[in-house]
Amino acid sequence: MNTEKKILDACCGSRMFWFDPNNSNTVFMDIRQLETSLCDKRKLVISPDIVADFTNIPFEKETFYLVVFDPPHLVHAGKDSWMAKKYGTLNKSWRNEIKIGFGECFRVLKWNGVLIFKWNEDQIPVHEILKIIPETPLFGNRRAKTHWLVFMKI
Repeated sequence: MNTEKKILDACCGSRMFWFDPNNSNTVFMDIRQLETSLCDKRKLVISPDIVADFTNIPFEKETFYLVVFDPPHLVHAGKDSWMAKKYGTLNKSWRNEIKIGFGECFRVLKWNGVLIFKWNEDQIPVHEILKIIPETPLFGNRRAKTHWLVFMKI
């Protein structure tokens, strides 16, 4: 693994929002590898550079200048549903899972580095997430139910 890469996508999934889903400066990480078809027959491929859990990121502290954290946002989804396949699911102790994951993302972030946090509040409102993470976003953007929040390690 190239340790000179500057960006970590800690829950890359199928890299849906990336303009360049093969960005050479990025380590794409996810807890799962998957190749399947969705209910509409579209192919879904989750193929991370490294298979790892965002609650235990296998990198040294202060490794990356930018971390993207787009964790699963669903607690209730059928195990084999297209939503679970596409987005993943959180466990019943999701508060602790998100808190630990956010802490791990900050741990591997360099000083003055930026964390982009993406959250869809279809099942869990963003204000519930902000209660459990120890940092305050600098700014953000909301599009429908999806929030993009920006943090800086200062």
